[in-house]
Amino acid sequence: MMNDRFESHLFWGSYSPLSMLSGSALIILASSRLAFALVCAASLIWVYGLTTLVFSVSKKILPEYGKILVLLFLSSFMCGIFMILMGLINPLLMLGTGFFIFLIAPCFLGAGLFESSRQADLEEVISRAVLEAFVLSLIIISFALIREPLGMGTLSFPGGPEGIKEIFGSGEAFIPVRILSTSAGALLLLGYGTALFRYLRERTGATPPENNREDAQ
Repeated sequence: MMNDRFESHLFWGSYSPLSMLSGSALIILASSRLAFALVCAASLIWVYGLTTLVFSVSKKILPEYGKILVLLFLSSFMCGIFMILMGLINPLLMLGTGFFIFLIAPCFLGAGLFESSRQADLEEVISRAVLEAFVLSLIIISFALIREPLGMGTLSFPGGPEGIKEIFGSGEAFIPVRILSTSAGALLLLGYGTALFRYLRERTGATPPENNREDAQ
């Protein structure tokens, strides 16, 4: 029996981040600066990978009811560990990113990975989780590369005595595009990006596998 989740394309499929929009809050909050986006990308891969590994190994001993609470606890616990490690390396940057790192746990649950991975192998589940986190990370970084230079006139990386190191910091941007640095501008960019994504998916004929099977029948 083929699994819809694991047969779907990572970017064009019906379970991709832009199709499900499960990480929309992360895309809006973490893409305001490139430094924030890079930290979010690292935490996404950390939480998705380790939570999937621990849960997959121990799910046989878990009760049938209440697994979702265990999954929420594990993902939140992994977020906490990442924040502790981040605080040791760069405490100022951790203070600026902690408010959206904890959104990774509900984002992970909203993706519904374990609902469609009960019959899949451990290696397949872990690789799929890491790849989905990687795709979402690329989307957040791409948004940050648009929002920060156009909206703030800067480009930042983690590091430095203040937690963030700017490559160029003129701070000058055209007034009409400064809205990109705000949440309203991020919502506009997300809306246009999602519309473009769906248009390209239809033009390339990247139809979800479940639709292909229905057409074949």
